Amino acid sequence: MRLEPRRNNRLSLRSRNLRATGAAACLAAAALLLTSCGQSSDSATSAATEAAKVLPQRTTASPSATADLTEDQQERKSVLDATKVTFDDAATTAVGEVAGGKLVDLDLEGVDDDDRDESPSPTGSPTGSPSPTGSPSPTGSPTATGSPSASPGADGPVWVAEVAEKDGTVHTVRINAVDGKVIEARVDADQDAEDKKQTADRLAQATQTPEQAAKVATEKKKGTVTSVSLDEADGNDGNSVVWSVDVVGSDWKKTTFDVDAKNDTIVREESDND
Repeated sequence: MRLEPRRNNRLSLRSRNLRATGAAACLAAAALLLTSCGQSSDSATSAATEAAKVLPQRTTASPSATADLTEDQQERKSVLDATKVTFDDAATTAVGEVAGGKLVDLDLEGVDDDDRDESPSPTGSPTGSPSPTGSPSPTGSPTATGSPSASPGADGPVWVAEVAEKDGTVHTVRINAVDGKVIEARVDADQDAEDKKQTADRLAQATQTPEQAAKVATEKKKGTVTSVSLDEADGNDGNSVVWSVDVVGSDWKKTTFDVDAKNDTIVREESDND
């Protein structure tokens, strides 16, 4: 009977040892968990820091690319972004306005117009030039001197076509480049007999259509056709005619191709890097 207390003592000692061992194991597990959480937190913080370094570069890339465009390139981009009617569709619409007519010229107004720089503002300021009263003109609108706007007008961009009858009589057809509707169709009033004969002679020599010439040009350079015009080849004294085709690429630079109107071969190519 005296042995029972000793047995109880041994059992109590074993219980205390087991409890101590369990407590130590719990402390070790807790320490490991805290260490793992700290490492995950450090990894997340490091990833967030790296992302912060990359994101600003992405957000500044697009404005920088736009700022690098020249004035001419910005003008082309502005007009072409607003244009919905393609060269082909505009050509079909224009020819449909003149019975038996043939296209001799088609130009997207506002893109590299020859007369756009002929009327400088009185102050010589390139943009935002003041009106005669001293108050600045609205952004993108022409000044009182008639300087053309660098962006499409209130009614949007316009295709301007010249369509000739068989005898060379030329009609001007203006087409809204957004909805494709005809704005105006009229006979040119300033033509004389010599002008009509010259136009008729050129059309008689042109065995290739303007659409075929545009296809040849865009196969050489991918882009948007903004102008096609029937003209005499340089240095040929009227013995050869070409379709002069303007193509604006994705970089908003323009390339002009002279395509032989008889055999669809490119006889001249000129790039405008402005």
